[in-house]
Amino acid sequence: MASPLFDLTGKVAIVTGSSKGIGRSIAEQLALQGAKVVISSRKLPVCEEVAAKINGAGGQAVAIGCNISDKAQCEKLVAETRRQLGPIDILVCNAASNPYYGPTEKMPDDVFMKVMQNNILSNIWLITQSVPDMRAKKDGAIIIVSSIGGVRGTPVIGAYGISKAADMQLARNLAIELGPDNIRINTIAPGLVKTDFAKALWDDPAYLNKRLQSAPLRRIGEPEDIGGIAVLLASKAGAFITGQTIIADAGVTIAS
Repeated sequence: MASPLFDLTGKVAIVTGSSKGIGRSIAEQLALQGAKVVISSRKLPVCEEVAAKINGAGGQAVAIGCNISDKAQCEKLVAETRRQLGPIDILVCNAASNPYYGPTEKMPDDVFMKVMQNNILSNIWLITQSVPDMRAKKDGAIIIVSSIGGVRGTPVIGAYGISKAADMQLARNLAIELGPDNIRINTIAPGLVKTDFAKALWDDPAYLNKRLQSAPLRRIGEPEDIGGIAVLLASKAGAFITGQTIIADAGVTIAS
């Protein structure tokens, strides 16, 4: 018998950046627990393919395109979700950008601003638009997909790390603001996961070997390793968790 603590039947969930990788895994796992899921990314046809597979497997999903760098599109995503599925119960801010690899001193200002807008400000836009539905129900779960880049220094993805640390603080601040309305907000900080987004890292044999040797579990992550954590945070099983960052990294950040 399945535990009712993880049951999300009837809940409406938006998952940004969910056409592939970690976002797709989260959307699929939420749907398996009964949630009605919005598959969203910049490329609508790919979102429609993912939604069709979820629906074909007995779940419920719709595809809504959205470029998170555009505030109007973020507002439309929330409004269209409401129109098609109903008030929002779960928001997963997964979509993010990392357009620059290199030292901070050589990073153009416009690149830095793009990272901050896509990885922090867009989350604020989406949260602000979704919170009224959750407040009306006195219940809601918000999840931001951060990164262990937010708790470690890095010589090549500094702006990304700064943005991910800011997401953790955003969750702490909003947990205090939204807690009285029983709205929980947490972040998940994955380590290296085998996704297209992180391909530049895991596809480098020297870097991969170094990471495998430094990880107590001696492996990198798969998208499925993150989906289940999102289910925990979105469901009654995580009802007493807010303002926290759950690190899922094979133990890299605790190893010497």
